Amino acid sequence: MALSKLDSLYMAVVTDHSKHPHHRGKLADTEVLTMHNPTCGDVIELSVLFDKAGTIKDIAFDGVGCTISTASASMMTDAVLGKTSSEALELAEIFSRMVQGEKEDVQERLGEAAILAGVAKFPQRIKCATLSWNALKKAIERSEK
Repeated sequence: MALSKLDSLYMAVVTDHSKHPHHRGKLADTEVLTMHNPTCGDVIELSVLFDKAGTIKDIAFDGVGCTISTASASMMTDAVLGKTSSEALELAEIFSRMVQGEKEDVQERLGEAAILAGVAKFPQRIKCATLSWNALKKAIERSEK
């Protein structure tokens, strides 16, 4: 069965982010938040540097994960860099609803991460896609305490 052009684009973007993730590594002098997906074994270590105004000044992730988990983390870091904590939380909520099948116009807000809307067709992969976004929510929660 031949892939459609859209399916081919999806595969290319996801594969590229998985093989060459953006913002991979650890930030010095920041707390590292570790989360894991017990269902499949994905682990993310997220470092977020906020400025005094609560804007994400820098962000990095490391860990071990499947293609979707790694690609989603890469796309998430691109989407939230330079955003305020509240803007980043809003994006995390939009992403979470999107991968659970809610239809809304997200391309403009999520950038390349919107391509992961197809995960909604595979419920077993939703936790893979949302792991990094959930880590971001926890990192923001910790920073605000």
